[in-house]
Amino acid sequence: MADIRRLPTPVAEVWDWQLHGACRGENTSLFFHPDGERGPARARRQTAAKAVCARCPVLDACLKHALSVREPYGVWGGMSEEERARLIAAEPAAVAAGV
Repeated sequence: MADIRRLPTPVAEVWDWQLHGACRGENTSLFFHPDGERGPARARRQTAAKAVCARCPVLDACLKHALSVREPYGVWGGMSEEERARLIAAEPAAVAAGV
């Protein structure tokens, strides 16, 4: 479960970027894996989700959010949960600073 203490305050300006995401209206199952999904099926789903992210006007804001709150699940900002975990492990200070 995500640590909600890291979530931004409930101010519209902080969350407004979500209204412009290319993922709005997409099925959430594209971005979040079902229990037990592995191998090629997971890779295909993540590739499809990242294709949506690639055309997203708020990609950077989405990734910054996912990194700052340590979002543990799904594709956010064009990165899978595994990719974000590796980035956080490799550069914890940069991630904490919101870079």
